[in-house]
Amino acid sequence: MRLKTLALPALASVLMTVCGTTGAIAAPGGAMTQDQPGYDLNTPEGVLGAQRRIWCTETDGEPVYWSFTGEAYSRRQGEKDQLLFKVYGYNTRTCGKVNDPQKGKGFRSVSRELLILVDPKTGKPLSKWTNPWSGETVDVLHVANDPVSGDFFLKGRDGQPIKWTAQTLGDHWFLTSTVPLFYPNPLGGDYQAEVGGTYHATEMFNFMGDLKTLTAPGLNTADVNVGWVRISDWLPWMKMGGREGVIYFHTAGRKMMSFDDMPQVIKDEIAMHYPAYRNPPPPEDRRPNVTSWSHYKAVREGKEKAPVRK
Repeated sequence: MRLKTLALPALASVLMTVCGTTGAIAAPGGAMTQDQPGYDLNTPEGVLGAQRRIWCTETDGEPVYWSFTGEAYSRRQGEKDQLLFKVYGYNTRTCGKVNDPQKGKGFRSVSRELLILVDPKTGKPLSKWTNPWSGETVDVLHVANDPVSGDFFLKGRDGQPIKWTAQTLGDHWFLTSTVPLFYPNPLGGDYQAEVGGTYHATEMFNFMGDLKTLTAPGLNTADVNVGWVRISDWLPWMKMGGREGVIYFHTAGRKMMSFDDMPQVIKDEIAMHYPAYRNPPPPEDRRPNVTSWSHYKAVREGKEKAPVRK
């Protein structure tokens, strides 16, 4: 099974109890129903059903909420890594049925996602940040990607029936997904192959959960934990000016059914600055995906407005 990535970030879940919340998936996710089948992971149909339970629920248009939290560090040659930010991630997602003449039956996952950068000392979302290498104080642009979407089908990109590739240990499953990224940077020029500037990153996901909520009949969604790591170029608003090095994020979290279970930082940010992120887009949304780099470009060019922060 190959899972599409969160664009953050991605991830990518209320990440374990690190986010300050605990507890199992609430109804209707954990509730028994009469019409949901069980899934055989040895069949493409079973794998597709399990994918949908992992990503969202089996009810078209029903939202789920992923939350994850962790830290972001710098890495440069010859110097100690620095803790730059604490981070709170959020993704609200839903799914809807789709069909393709070549790929067969499937579902579309649509979402919006945030990555809020927090001062490690005060615990408050940042509005300004002083670059420790240049000394310049810059405006912080938090990640706000809308939409982040993808389609899942009975056949994969290679035209072959999809297969279950996760590992199982006892009554739990574990899936590791490493996604190397190397493509033209939307902020770069026309000669990136000659002079550099290509976006270079790696996103690493660990998904895990119990087999019962993944495959048993009568359930609507799976109980899923997630870990997300990203190693990437410096964020563009940091204005590193071509300085050597990377930024890396290390987070963990999980999926939940209720927005009320999100960390207070996320709930406050959405209430004050991102009200549209309270719920996912509709399943039929076909807008092109947004990344943190394309979002920055849109803000920089005046096509979008960043929240006004005091």
